[in-house]
Amino acid sequence: MNRYTFRMPAAALLATGAVALLAAPPAHATGGAGTAAGGDGRADAAVLRAGLDVGLLNKAVHVPLKTALNEVSAPASARKTALSVTLDGVEGGRPVHILKADTATSKATAGRGRAEAEANLARARVHLPGLPALSLIEVEKATSKAVCEAGRKPSATSNVLGSVTVLGKKATLSAGGPTKVEVPKVGMVSLELSGTETTSSTAAAAALRLKVSVNPLDLNVAQVEGEVVLAEARCQSPAGPPPSSAAPEPSGGGKAATPGVKPQTGASGTGAVTTGDVNLAETGGSSATPWVAGGALVLLGLGGVALVVTRRRSS
Repeated sequence: MNRYTFRMPAAALLATGAVALLAAPPAHATGGAGTAAGGDGRADAAVLRAGLDVGLLNKAVHVPLKTALNEVSAPASARKTALSVTLDGVEGGRPVHILKADTATSKATAGRGRAEAEANLARARVHLPGLPALSLIEVEKATSKAVCEAGRKPSATSNVLGSVTVLGKKATLSAGGPTKVEVPKVGMVSLELSGTETTSSTAAAAALRLKVSVNPLDLNVAQVEGEVVLAEARCQSPAGPPPSSAAPEPSGGGKAATPGVKPQTGASGTGAVTTGDVNLAETGGSSATPWVAGGALVLLGLGGVALVVTRRRSS
């Protein structure tokens, strides 16, 4: 009796296991290397950048002046509208007001697939050490923008709008080459308008580039030489696909076909796809499905035989 009691649950368990195997959904094997995320690219912007050499009158020495206003690297933005520096032996130790503007902003962003930089100036006045009363340049509006997208050609634009005054003189700028402005007993300034440069992966723009050579002979400054750049933007393209890229929808309205996979129709009319030597049914089956089904049938048959034997012995 005890022997039959233990065999009955075993037979039932065998049969139940076979049914469970038949009812379970097919398993899918997933794997493969992961996709490496592309870099975010690079973006930099500055409202003003100056690299000057200031020669002192009574000491016969030169003081370097390297400074920038609203210089940012992605991701960042800045909105300062004034720049002052202090140089030893210049203007009695008082701050030199390099730039004052009504609006001065710079912004740089870099994300997956796109890097962008932008600089803007409005009603800006730039001064040099030794020339506190005379502006180096006055600009109504200057803007620059650089855009770099993955998989696309970078672009750079810059504009100078409104009037431009250099060393107190109205200047007519030309896109064909530099414009030179010379003031007797003060010096000379060469202006390059709206300079842009692009390569296959980078872009750069500067609204105005000034080469300066002045001799103020005032406030202990004998000579100022160097370069001043207004509204500068640079970027480098990120790696990876463009941010707006998306797989096109098939014209028939269905799902996009997998490359290298041909749809087939069997004798029963059920659609299937063939990849190499493996036939995959639309429901997600694999080459192991017949083996699983066969094993389940064998288990089911053994369970049935066990039940019949058990009943005969109990009778």
